[in-house]
Formats: sequence, structure tokens, C-alpha cells
Amino acid sequence: MTERARMIDLTIPVERAFLIGLDDPDDDRWPVERSLAELAALAETAGATVVGRASQRRPTADPVWYFGKGRAAELVDEKAACDFNVLIVDDELAPNQQRSLEKLLDCKVLDRSALIIDIFARHAQTKEGRLQVELAALEYHLPRLTRLWTHLSRTGGGIGTRGPGESQLETDRRLIRDKIKKVKADLADVEKHRATAARNRDRNEVASVALVGYTNAGKSTVLNALADADLYAADMLFATLDPTSRQVSLPNGQQAVITDTVGFINKLPHDLVDAFRATLEEVMRADLLLEIVDAADPDFLGQQAAVQTVLDELGAGDKPRITVFNKIDLLAVKGDAAPSTERAVFVSAVTGAGLHLLRERIADALRGQMVAVDAVVPYGRGELVARARTSGEVEERYEERGVRISGHLPEGIAAELTAAGRSTRRRGAVSH
Repeated sequence: MTERARMIDLTIPVERAFLIGLDDPDDDRWPVERSLAELAALAETAGATVVGRASQRRPTADPVWYFGKGRAAELVDEKAACDFNVLIVDDELAPNQQRSLEKLLDCKVLDRSALIIDIFARHAQTKEGRLQVELAALEYHLPRLTRLWTHLSRTGGGIGTRGPGESQLETDRRLIRDKIKKVKADLADVEKHRATAARNRDRNEVASVALVGYTNAGKSTVLNALADADLYAADMLFATLDPTSRQVSLPNGQQAVITDTVGFINKLPHDLVDAFRATLEEVMRADLLLEIVDAADPDFLGQQAAVQTVLDELGAGDKPRITVFNKIDLLAVKGDAAPSTERAVFVSAVTGAGLHLLRERIADALRGQMVAVDAVVPYGRGELVARARTSGEVEERYEERGVRISGHLPEGIAAELTAAGRSTRRRGAVSH
């Protein structure tokens, strides 16, 4: 055997993907062509080359083959014609459906959930993000176990840990459940740190704003523009996953913390929603949501519906919200698509158009959640005056007894100012 023949080929094989999906006659909101186009973008984000696609018009998936049995058999001919080595299905497959298709086509079969989890695993950077993706992957694969997890026994188990008659598959299930338990415990620790940071913001009366929206709508670009930051942003699905917060100055002098959260997508796997619930709690804590919408996308209404579904699932569907129609620079007809309103603003995060108005709308919306205040703060409480200056919209006037603060502030600090004003009046009455 020659030296060349003994060499091991370490080249990563090119994934040639074929996509399939169902055309539900009862679903006119999200047509199959649109869904498969998005699936193709996901596949390309994961590094695959899409070589073909097919659909079948039927309201529900076949319990064994996903497609009808006859249409599924035609995929064998599609495989010969396109030479694909991975089949990607536009819905979540039951384990038996996945096994049936793998046996029929003799190739790897992935569903939409597995593909999204893979992309999340590639893009997660922080410890919390990696833990959340790991948890989602473990919970996704648990019912699909086919001796995939025996390597976990290296970290625990082994001799003396198996019960009498326990099968290898049962051992694998036990190992993955133990791993899930450990990851959840690690995530709980991370969540405690996040909760502590949130409580500190609450004590400082800093307004919290969360960016939500469909993936690739431009959330990170909007945050960069508002905060003059340089966060990673790219024209791809799920370019950023980890939550990032930046402080932004509003036109009235108020400071707000704006947090970019993970993007949503149609048919977002429930395992991912559950795994990212700790991160998405930033949405729950927020005083205001900015829903970023890609105004140049022809199906932005469908994307908004998908976002609303996830927000409702989180219990945040009714939170105060401003809808930000981004990317107006890409519209076929230049200029404002429609006049901005109190709860809808048209912007371009790239050119900067509409951003000043957006800052004003954010300030207006936050002011609406505040209470009116008119109090005299003693000169010795300068720190309270400084907090009031950045926590809301106030005017200052220097008087004999102290600094008169009037305007609108969050309820907590307004109560502190009122109490300080009462003590000032008492002291004034005593000296008089």
C-alpha cells in the first residue's frame, strides 16, 4: 500500500440538501413556497448546498412517511437525479418518520428543528447561549435515541452504575437525562446572575427596552445605530443569538438600557423556546418592546404573526410596544411607506432615516408609564437629583430650600423625591 493510499481523507463532505414540505390547503398565511425558501436560507446558513425541493398538497403529514407513501417513494428517483446526501423536512418529524425516510433513502434525514438547533450551536458565543443550545439539543434527541449517547458514560456511570437487566438504550436515556439535569442546574446559576443584574437596574430606575422581531429583520443593526455601537450584524438568519444590552440616551435626557434578544422564526421549535426562556425573560422584564419588522420583506405580515405567537407563548403578547418598520431604504418606492404614528415608526438603521423620531417615540412611550412629580430635594441629596435627571423627563429649578424637580419619573424614584420633599418642608416649618 502506497503512502498516498494510507492517508486519511479529512475533507468535510459537502452537504447536498434536498428540501421537502407540505402544502396545507387550509393555511393561506404561510404558503409552502415561502416556507421552503426560508428553509433553504436556513440550510445555507448551516453550510449546506440546496440542490432541489419538493412539496405535496395535504393537510397533515403521513404518520410513517411524512409525504404519502407513493410520493415518498418518488424521492428515491429525486435522489438519483439530484445526488443529494441529506433530506431536510420543513416540519418536526416523529422518530419513526425519520427512521422510515432514512431507511428508504439511505441518507441523513433532518427536520426543521434539528437544522435550527444546529445553527444555534454554531452561533452561540456566551456560556449561557451554549448551555441553552445544549439543553435544546439534548431534549430534542432524547426521544430519538439510537445508541447516540454512549460517549456520555465517560463522564459518569460505568461499572457498578447499571441496574440488573438494564439495556444499553435505557442506559443511554438515563445518561442523557442526567446530562439534562446538570445543564438545567448550570443554567439556573446563570439565570441568578442575570436576575441580579436586572434587580440592580430596577433599583437604579433605568428603563428597560427589549428588541424583538423575526430573524434577520435588523435588530442588531438597529441597536448599533441607536447606541452608536459595533455589535456583530450580518445578512443571515440567526447571525446573533446571545442577548446584548447597551445604554442609549433619549432626547429628553433619560437613559434607557436596550437589549437585543434572539430572533424568532416560523415553526420555532418548542425545545428552543423553553431553552431560551431565561434569555427571553429580558422581554418579560422590559418596560417597552421594540418590534423590528423588515419592511422590505413581502411577507412581513406573516413574520409579525409568527413573532406574536412566540410573544403570546412567553406571556408578553400584550406588553407596551412600538413597531419599527426597518429597511425602508430597500423599498421599491423610496420615501416613507406610510406616516409614522405614536406606535409605528419607519426607519432605516443603515442610513439613519427615522432614528431621531424613534428615540422620541421611545421617550414618549416610557413617559406614559411614569408618574408626575413636583418636589423640592435638599441640596444634600445630590445623588437623588442625579438619578432623577437620567431616570425620566424632569426640569430643575434652584430654590432656597433645595432643587425643585418637576416632570415625570418612574414610580419608585418619584416616591423617594416626594419623601425627600416632605422632609424639606418639615425642616422649613421648624426653622420658621
